[in-house]
Amino acid sequence: MSEQEKNPLAIATNKVIAIGSLTEKATQTNKSERLPVLQREVPATVQVYLDGKIDNWFVKTDGSGVVFIMNVNTIEEAQAILEALPLGQAGFMKFNLIPVGPLSPLRLLLN
Repeated sequence: MSEQEKNPLAIATNKVIAIGSLTEKATQTNKSERLPVLQREVPATVQVYLDGKIDNWFVKTDGSGVVFIMNVNTIEEAQAILEALPLGQAGFMKFNLIPVGPLSPLRLLLN
């Protein structure tokens, strides 16, 4: 019996929302030290997008970070990808990771 059959409200993670915020280290580091990291961050993030791991990406309107909707099945996978990016390696960005999946209560309407 599948997990869905045992519990019709069970939710399988098929995306992770990653809400990134600049760290104190990033805000206290001078611009000349941040610039080389940012110059590496952009192509590295584009590559993650082209690899299909980032579905959508947004900037927080207050300029304090980013929001990615990621095509991964676990927060561990998302964390590994994000920590490998230059801002993560430099300790300039941290992420709040939220696993999400299909709106499973809709299954109750199908029976």
